[in-house]
Amino acid sequence: MNDKPFWQVKTLEQLTKAEWESLCDGCGQCCLHKLQDEDTDEIYWTSVACTLLDAETCQCSDYPGRKKKVPDCVFLTPEIIREADWLPKTCAYRLVNEGSGLYWWHPLISGNPETVHEAGISVRGKVTAFDHDMESDDDYLEHMTGVN
Repeated sequence: MNDKPFWQVKTLEQLTKAEWESLCDGCGQCCLHKLQDEDTDEIYWTSVACTLLDAETCQCSDYPGRKKKVPDCVFLTPEIIREADWLPKTCAYRLVNEGSGLYWWHPLISGNPETVHEAGISVRGKVTAFDHDMESDDDYLEHMTGVN
């Protein structure tokens, strides 16, 4: 019998829906808008959140219906995990895909969903605007936070 946790023994494709959802650390970083330099392909992070992100809980306010309300919302899949260069380096999906362990603050390790916030990994307290506040693409530049 294997005593290792599921994320150490299964590939992303092998995860059940419940395991997949539990792998999300609840940081909300994937719900922040990113800008990509057309010349260098460099990804720049902003502090502008999706209109559906609850900036306090760092959870989607309409997770089941998010694609209807935000058509360009990205549903993470194993394929997207492997291709997306914009996922944070701390993302559990990315870490599992790379064969790395989860950080101490991940709720599956700590047993507490608040540790991602306590560790300063989540976007709690870092959101400065929502996409529905942006009047033009240039507005996002004012909220650029840096390169991932």
